[in-house]
Amino acid sequence: MRETVHRHLGMLVAGVALAAVGTAAVVAITLPGTAGADTSGGARGGGPGADAVRPGVVEQAPAEGRKGSGRDPLTDDEIRRAEQIALNRQLLNTGENVDGGRGPQRLSVDLAEPEAGEADDPAAPRRADITFYDYGDDTLVTKTVDLDTGKVERTGTQRGVQPPPSRAENAEAARLLIAAPLGAGLKADYKDATGRDLTSPDQLLLGGGIYRAAPGAQPAVLDQCGVHRCVRLFTKVRNGPWIDTRSLVIDLSARKAAALERG
Repeated sequence: MRETVHRHLGMLVAGVALAAVGTAAVVAITLPGTAGADTSGGARGGGPGADAVRPGVVEQAPAEGRKGSGRDPLTDDEIRRAEQIALNRQLLNTGENVDGGRGPQRLSVDLAEPEAGEADDPAAPRRADITFYDYGDDTLVTKTVDLDTGKVERTGTQRGVQPPPSRAENAEAARLLIAAPLGAGLKADYKDATGRDLTSPDQLLLGGGIYRAAPGAQPAVLDQCGVHRCVRLFTKVRNGPWIDTRSLVIDLSARKAAALERG
């Protein structure tokens, strides 16, 4: 089946037919009346509400494990160590993750850019940038750690800066949507496609993009999107069709879902 099938959400399309379209949509998509959609938010650099950089140090650095060298990508051991160094006791105790659990939500761990004068130095220290989102106060926290010394060199906090959602955040957005009255169409489309009930995000392949509020582009319940962390999902039945959920927005901070107003 390659044709578009109009169903409960307005578009249920065979995976073969929409594979290329769906892949492109995850990268960037703009719909009439949804100019607030943003799938490319950045995590680094200055931004609204950026706090002064402040140094810090952990009580005890975890074991180093397998190390990379130079500009090689971070190893799995380095990624784990960087997160352990960055996630100090205060942040762990006061932060909140996407499902309301203890500690902030990890978004990314990346090899940090070299400092001035270190670009050609083979012995330059390896550093990692770790980005968290604290749902307790809607704050983006970025820490730079020196993997050799185990010290936190820089900490930055920002509000209103929204990097792309992580896999865990997309899954939680889908979980909230499935449980909400607004998810009835998604569940009906899934049952039409598979003959089974949709009860878990694990039954879907998920992509997501950040939604930012824009005047006149959303119902009032979504006016805080941009300060709140809000996600639009791109959903696909595993081994099946895409289900068009682009008109639905999940506010992960408020744990609510809403439909965009059609222009």
